Amino acid sequence: MSFFKKATRKSVKLKLALTGPSGSGKTYSALKIAKGMGGRIAVLDTENGSASLYSHLFDFDVIEMNPPYLTEKYEKAIEAAVQEKYDVLVIDSLSHSWSMEGGLLEQKEQLDARGKGNSYTNWAMITKKHEAMKSAILHSPIHVIATMRSKQDYALIE
Repeated sequence: MSFFKKATRKSVKLKLALTGPSGSGKTYSALKIAKGMGGRIAVLDTENGSASLYSHLFDFDVIEMNPPYLTEKYEKAIEAAVQEKYDVLVIDSLSHSWSMEGGLLEQKEQLDARGKGNSYTNWAMITKKHEAMKSAILHSPIHVIATMRSKQDYALIE
């Protein structure tokens, strides 16, 4: 009995992250890529409705997410996009799940403040939530494009 089988070419769904500082064109680029891929596009907008500013350029459906930015809410949105048979989901922005109101860093701070566990062991629960959200993205049967903010650094040089 063999554990191996003949390799065959399969269709693979894109998982793409676009990073850049605020105002660098992440949303526009994500929508342009999604349009080029074809099919129905859904956008999960955590940026106060800013994706809809491009509604005259691209055909897409949107759901706006408000705080708290819980990873569970992202997972439900991914599941809804799959159930509603979208071909591409643009998550604009995934950064909120980490660093904005209700995000994982704030949840970690709340755990630490309660005095249960310690600042090291409390990461276990946060890591578990982060991994579950990553798994939902990576194993979704649709294309997923996520935007993420990067910090902008300035240097003064003489």
